[in-house]
Amino acid sequence: MPRTPVSEARKPERIGQQTLIQGWVRTRRDSKAGFSFLEINDGSCMANLQVIVDGSLPNYETEVKRLTAGCSVSVHGQIKPSSGKGQATELLAETVQVHGWADPESYPLQKKRHSFEKLREWAHLRPRTNTFGAVARVRNCVCQSIHQFFQQRGFLYIHTPIITASDCEGAGEMFRVTTLDLENVPRQQGTVDYSMDFFDRPSYLTVSGQLEAEIFATALGNVYTFGPTFRAENSNTSRHLAEFWMIEPEMAFYELTDNMDLAEQFLKQICRDVLERCGEDMQFFHDRIDNTVLATLDSIVQHQFIRLPYTDAVEILQRSGQTFEFPVAWGSDLQSEHERYLTEQHFQRPVVLYDYPRVIKPFYMRVNDDGRTVRAMDVLVPKVGEIIGGSQREERLEMLEQRMVEQDLRPDDYWWYLDLRRFGTVPHAGFGLGLERMLQFITGMANIRDVIPFPRTPGSAEF
Repeated sequence: MPRTPVSEARKPERIGQQTLIQGWVRTRRDSKAGFSFLEINDGSCMANLQVIVDGSLPNYETEVKRLTAGCSVSVHGQIKPSSGKGQATELLAETVQVHGWADPESYPLQKKRHSFEKLREWAHLRPRTNTFGAVARVRNCVCQSIHQFFQQRGFLYIHTPIITASDCEGAGEMFRVTTLDLENVPRQQGTVDYSMDFFDRPSYLTVSGQLEAEIFATALGNVYTFGPTFRAENSNTSRHLAEFWMIEPEMAFYELTDNMDLAEQFLKQICRDVLERCGEDMQFFHDRIDNTVLATLDSIVQHQFIRLPYTDAVEILQRSGQTFEFPVAWGSDLQSEHERYLTEQHFQRPVVLYDYPRVIKPFYMRVNDDGRTVRAMDVLVPKVGEIIGGSQREERLEMLEQRMVEQDLRPDDYWWYLDLRRFGTVPHAGFGLGLERMLQFITGMANIRDVIPFPRTPGSAEF
């Protein structure tokens, strides 16, 4: 008999059917009347399925009454209507097979509640908890929504390299990839001899697939990449990971306003899908983690985003009367406290800032006619601040070369990127959304390490 997920077995239309469920015991209660109640969860939903096991089963005394939290079982029986609170069905067991035991003396996930920080030490077990099961299901829903959004609009999904010789952001915070013997590094005239390395040049884990995505956008139209990216930033904050997932669409013949339109539609679709498909899990986050998450997502779906030039935002912040930790001045990057003031207090809705100062943005962003600003955009949301960053790309060869020199980059190192401007250049634009930051926003989880299955942070690569 095929396995039935608990999420299906809990539905009233299953009453009367013979069913096989397989999962892990959450609790066992024994009745003086000679039967036991098992709560079984298989990860398909937040709720457990109650199983009634009669004492007449052959292995009742030898196995069923020894079951504790964490044990794995297969239970075959008939679905019955349940009078229990919060459940429409329960399973009357006809057979119970135990697959694996969990010693209650050593199994960490007993009734005692552990902090999220402690659970990071058990990343191999924490998906069995309610919180991290819910995170995993919401993460899955968001990923599905992302692919559906772009596929329905005719975008091509492309895979950009994880190993690269290009620094997209220009910040230099990249993990080096090498096969050189680090205890005996070959040198030539005092510098590392990369001719002895696997790739014959300095190579890194990518911080972004944007530049390579532009190659395909300028040949195939609209594309997106969705994969892991890496940043060697020695930061131990609740907002930073060394390995994270990025969604990066690139669109030929798009200008900045088109880019903003797509980004707003994108965020609205993700939030709408999560509300529709993950109701039980989102109610859990509302009840246990942050009682504003449902209202916040609904607000994203219902309200049009504010669009505001960076210069106007600076003036609003300077006139606000607020005392900020970081002073606000034209030409400086806005901090999270500034972004949250705009979204949570001044406008009380998401804000798209655009036309940032040229000096604080990367070389690939298109310079405006004023020469002082670039066609950059950041989408800001309540509680998080920036959640999407993007721009119209610089399609003019001479200006792009000038911008590279300004930022101490060697144009010869980006010869292929410049070729895109030499041969059939077009206006184009794109943006990036960090999956984990989006999940933090959706779930209300305070630490980004708790919305990725296996967090990679300074000093931490255990699993």
